[in-house]
Amino acid sequence: MQNTVLNTEAEQAVLGCILVEGDLIKETSLQPEQFGVKKHSVIFSAMKEADQDGIPVDIVSVTTQLGNAIEEVGGTGYLIELAGAIASTASFLHYQTMILEAYRLREMQKECASFVNEPTDEGMERLYKRSSELQDFGIEKVRTKQDVLLEIYNDMHEEKGDITGIPTGLHDLNAMTGGWQDGDLIVLAARPSMGKTAFALSLGKANCEAGGVTDIFSLEMPDKQLTRRLLSNIGSVNGAKWKNPRKFFSAKDYENVTTAIGVYEKWDINIHDQPSQTLAYIRSKIRQTKKENPDKKHLVIIDYLQLVRTVGRFERKDLEVGAITRELKEMALSFKLPIILLSQLSRAVEQRQDKRPMMSDLRESGSIEQDADIISFLYRDEYYNKQSELRNIVEIDIAKQRNGPTGTIQATFVKEFGRFINLNQQMEAKLA
Repeated sequence: MQNTVLNTEAEQAVLGCILVEGDLIKETSLQPEQFGVKKHSVIFSAMKEADQDGIPVDIVSVTTQLGNAIEEVGGTGYLIELAGAIASTASFLHYQTMILEAYRLREMQKECASFVNEPTDEGMERLYKRSSELQDFGIEKVRTKQDVLLEIYNDMHEEKGDITGIPTGLHDLNAMTGGWQDGDLIVLAARPSMGKTAFALSLGKANCEAGGVTDIFSLEMPDKQLTRRLLSNIGSVNGAKWKNPRKFFSAKDYENVTTAIGVYEKWDINIHDQPSQTLAYIRSKIRQTKKENPDKKHLVIIDYLQLVRTVGRFERKDLEVGAITRELKEMALSFKLPIILLSQLSRAVEQRQDKRPMMSDLRESGSIEQDADIISFLYRDEYYNKQSELRNIVEIDIAKQRNGPTGTIQATFVKEFGRFINLNQQMEAKLA
């Protein structure tokens, strides 16, 4: 058994600093359970209790608060020894960080030991999740008011153009959103056959073309199928021909696909198609991509919400969906990137004369509405109305945007290539 990770000296230093300068108890984020030495945890608890009671923290108040437990922690002499060893409290925050680091490693030890004793799928999920949580535990960059104001001042004088986030590939959508913004959870919902997977792939493509990196978590389609779709998009090759390329590909198709492969190979795009993907798995892959590409714009696409796995049992599906959307929003914030989350719509759409989706059509819509920064719907009139004048037109309805306008834009959907283009480019696009 591996020895427990302790930093006794740092714990003694923190307690000593507080005994010397009692107000430091108000500045610490430490909790009693984060001390590895039992008696130090007891002393720190007494300090917290004295402060909560409005009593200045010093050797006398801590001794009084401990009562009969004073002897169990080494007596008053130990408290005097702790205070006497402190020459300066200037390194208090440094000692606190050292305690948090030791606590983080102890917690990881416990999780690993628990999994070794009971190696199950749920145990592995808990290990993944806790490991991801602990990697950032105690790592906190404190931003002062001046830091925030300086950042705002610099933003005011920085030339950013019309797009402040990751480009969408569509002019009108860029104009409405400013691009996909870091920290945003963007829900993209549609009924089957509206083109939401193709649209999500086109968004990933636009980010890669702009020099960014894209993670696609596909819980429904394998990586080979998605890659073929992207190659068709890039090379203007009819996707139906992939059923039998030897039979259906022309010489021009072979040439276009070969060129497309060369383009695709240079992109920083990762397709994760493992079945039963969990939030912890998604988090770990995002973290890995961020580590490998620290200076690139990073876009995450998840296809789709209702197939993401969670740990634990939920009484209702809406509670499970709520847990998923909350954690994905937290990931978007903590990793400082946009997450595009595809979602199904309920069949209620099919019962109405106007088939355009509404917010209430989202499955388990309450938590989605609450957590999402942007909710968008795709609609193609020609799917329901064969006589529609809107041939090859897709409507992108921004039904919610926390920090911007709502409304509907239109784009051309070239279905055979899985490509979305601006309406004003329709006549100019080389579709052959």
